[in-house]
Amino acid sequence: MRFDADWMSRADDRILEHLSEDGPDTPKEMADSDRVRFSRQHINARCKTLVEYGLLVHLGNGVYDITREGEQYLAGDLDARDLDHEQR
Repeated sequence: MRFDADWMSRADDRILEHLSEDGPDTPKEMADSDRVRFSRQHINARCKTLVEYGLLVHLGNGVYDITREGEQYLAGDLDARDLDHEQR
């Protein structure tokens, strides 16, 4: 069971699942996939937020990847309510 936080949106789990299964990607490519189904602009904004909470890392050139914490959240081993908002 996943423990999400009130700062999370419906898109966040889809983004994390996509990156966990398919590897690093850009918001444009995620928007074009069948799994995420949100606009590129929304995905981009959510990726930035997920980076601030440590669930994603920005690799440069608009490419994001899931972190160990992001994988732990997907596995239900991390409670997102316990994450601190940090500028990384």
